Amino acid sequence: MIRVILPQHLRTLARVDGEVQVEVEGPVTQRSVLDALEARFPVLCGTIRDHLTLKRRPFIRFFVCEVDWSLEAPDSPLPEAVARGAEPFMVIGAIAGG
Repeated sequence: MIRVILPQHLRTLARVDGEVQVEVEGPVTQRSVLDALEARFPVLCGTIRDHLTLKRRPFIRFFVCEVDWSLEAPDSPLPEAVARGAEPFMVIGAIAGG
């Protein structure tokens, strides 16, 4: 099971408390984790990635093992710690301004 931490506004939308867990078939990548997340919580479709292009939406960041993976290729394998469930895949709402 892959552990996923969502920002509060997406937890509210999905009607979940705390982190969620998703099952991923095959390689554990950003794409496979987000596909599994959207399959389990269809209300999240289009909130993290664009409906058509499936590209990460602006002001959304992905953190894995305390490293920003937002600009990594969507099909790059995530670290083994995430695949085993030892570390979460974090979706963070970025804040802009000053």
